[in-house]
Amino acid sequence: MGMGRGVGPTALGFFQILTAFLCIFPAVSFQCKILKCNSDFWATTTGTNPTGAEEAPRFCIALRAYAHCIKRTARTCRGDLAYHSAVHGIEDLMTQNNCSKVGPIAPPQPCTQPPWDSQERSDSPEICNYERSFHKHSAAPNYTHCGLFGDPHLRTFTENFQTCKVRGSWPLIDNNYLYVQVTNTPVLPGAAATATSKLTIIFKSFQECIDQKVYQAETDELPAAFADGSRNGGDKHGANSLRVIEKVSGQHIEIQAKYIGTTIVVRQVGRYLTFAVRMPEEVVNAIEDQDNQGLYLCLRGCPLNEQIDFRTFRAREVASRGKLAPPGQGFTYETAVAKCKEKLPVEDLYFHSCVFDLLTSGDINFTLAAYYAFEDVKMLHPFKEKAHIYERTQENSARGRPQLLPLVVLFLSVQRWLVVL
Repeated sequence: MGMGRGVGPTALGFFQILTAFLCIFPAVSFQCKILKCNSDFWATTTGTNPTGAEEAPRFCIALRAYAHCIKRTARTCRGDLAYHSAVHGIEDLMTQNNCSKVGPIAPPQPCTQPPWDSQERSDSPEICNYERSFHKHSAAPNYTHCGLFGDPHLRTFTENFQTCKVRGSWPLIDNNYLYVQVTNTPVLPGAAATATSKLTIIFKSFQECIDQKVYQAETDELPAAFADGSRNGGDKHGANSLRVIEKVSGQHIEIQAKYIGTTIVVRQVGRYLTFAVRMPEEVVNAIEDQDNQGLYLCLRGCPLNEQIDFRTFRAREVASRGKLAPPGQGFTYETAVAKCKEKLPVEDLYFHSCVFDLLTSGDINFTLAAYYAFEDVKMLHPFKEKAHIYERTQENSARGRPQLLPLVVLFLSVQRWLVVL
């Protein structure tokens, strides 16, 4: 987990310690916003040699930019061990490399990636390319999709669509290769509606392909690197079968895990995160202990007591309206429908989720959350004709005939509730 092939042993030791703090105390690190400072510094210095005459000024600029970034977190990081480790580590590196504390701090452009970081090695083990090794022995793999966005709304690997409360931390995926956990927080004080504010993805060490890697994101912190600052699977021979790719800085990243045929998309829309994954069914079901996977949301769905039932939503909210602050912030049913129609012309569950979120939160960004969630489905779902999904009544679900629930009644009831309040 070094800074690059030219970095000295002292710098390497500093980052090993800092990475350990970030992994051992992830909640504290999230709170003090140190993760992006570390990732940005790593990205701009990977492959440099601070002792080289030509690269020393560049390294010092990066160090000053790193120190400036850390300084901005001081107020919220006073009690964070990772913060103090970074402060002392920066001072040591500046002394070792004769860097002045005064000078330009604009971070330089990231170093040009060597060929083996921008494409998969031609001599990497076959086992590190799932599709290539799979096709040689049998038919093409079957893929499936899971997504989480908005309130949150969950589309499972088994094509169930649910709206859930799931406040706090919950596992989305937990199999032999991958663990994904989300943390959901209330969208308004005292409200039952939540949205995803934190995300942790752990890629488990796999044969000669990758070392264990952790990707962590939260509101306003969407790094273009893993928690240790690297952008691939580490030092193993097939390391580039796992890569983090930044699509839009601070808004959209994609993680390609070719060794398990998996693609993950993480976005920040407004204050919250969205998650989407395309994964082979073989990987989805690679679970050693099937009996203990009840909380694996992408596979099992949300527990019944965490699901929001549209048909009983009105009765529950009317009964508790005296205890909650009004969730609406200026949207009527008609204006919410009009706004969602701009991005989602088909009245499927992505459209209805958009309307629901506008009425319950008043946050217009949920329009884009639903829109991008559907765009990710179109990109990742193995069957493009099944991208749209519709709610079914219990009776017609058993018969296999999809029908939209009368969500208009629900939203009109929410509107009337807001008017009364």
